[in-house]
Amino acid sequence: MRAVVIDRLGPPGVLTPGTVADPVPGDGEVLVRVAAAGVNAIDWATRAGSGVAVPAFPAVLGWDVCGTVAAPAGPWRAGDQVFGMLRFPALAGAYAEYVAAPADQLARVPDGVDAHTAAAMPMVALTAWQSLVTHGGLTAGQRVLVLGAAGGVGHVAVQLAVARGAEVTGTASAANHDFVAGLGAGRVVDHGGLDALAGQFDIVVDPRGGADFERLLAVLRPGGIVVTLKGEAPGMRKLALARGVRAGFTYVQPDGAVLTEVAELMARGSVTAEVERVLPLADAAAAHEIGERGHVRGKLVLGVS
Repeated sequence: MRAVVIDRLGPPGVLTPGTVADPVPGDGEVLVRVAAAGVNAIDWATRAGSGVAVPAFPAVLGWDVCGTVAAPAGPWRAGDQVFGMLRFPALAGAYAEYVAAPADQLARVPDGVDAHTAAAMPMVALTAWQSLVTHGGLTAGQRVLVLGAAGGVGHVAVQLAVARGAEVTGTASAANHDFVAGLGAGRVVDHGGLDALAGQFDIVVDPRGGADFERLLAVLRPGGIVVTLKGEAPGMRKLALARGVRAGFTYVQPDGAVLTEVAELMARGSVTAEVERVLPLADAAAAHEIGERGHVRGKLVLGVS
């Protein structure tokens, strides 16, 4: 089958079109003919050597897929339209014509949702859900701050929080203020304006970590939580506790059941994925170059079949 392969870690040019053996589904797995593959920041980080481990070469990157069930298993039948984030943090091989997918990591694509939009959704939706709901315990009426609200995780987190009845503030560049407001955020501010927001929020979604983390503790109400996507460093929980607030850390995991709930929100028009650009599978290197330059509104997607 066609795939985009890396034979070493390095710059985007190590992504090259080629062919690999068709995957063979194991127990509890379905064979999916891939229509589109989402491109995430962890994809280019892994390619460059700063993401998840690549155990052997040649390797096929990519975790987000949308496609058609070709060899069924479990609840899935041939022809079902499905989407999911597969196997993460193990490699899943989504930059290819076919992928073997654990049946319980898939959800049905809602009627009226195209393959590119569905492929853009899984990793960012799961990250947003696990940050807001699993760690944050989000309930209606709470105040939520989403940093980087025009980005992949951010723009979905805004919509999820709004759909669950939260009051949402997002940070974004001036060029993206209208976009973020259109997602349902009641207030949009520049990232540099955080100092004026002291003591206002129950939950903060922090995609950057590092120096931002301590600064964000000040915008929380007593007992609130900053959930960061960049991992836990020594002393972070202790620092939060000393301020009377909490710290959470999202290490995203596949979850077909949560994606089924996301699909219901998509079907109602409450949540969607913004696709900035769709590139052919063979242009995966160009997609990585675009992503690494930053300032992508929403997601990049590879069209496969």
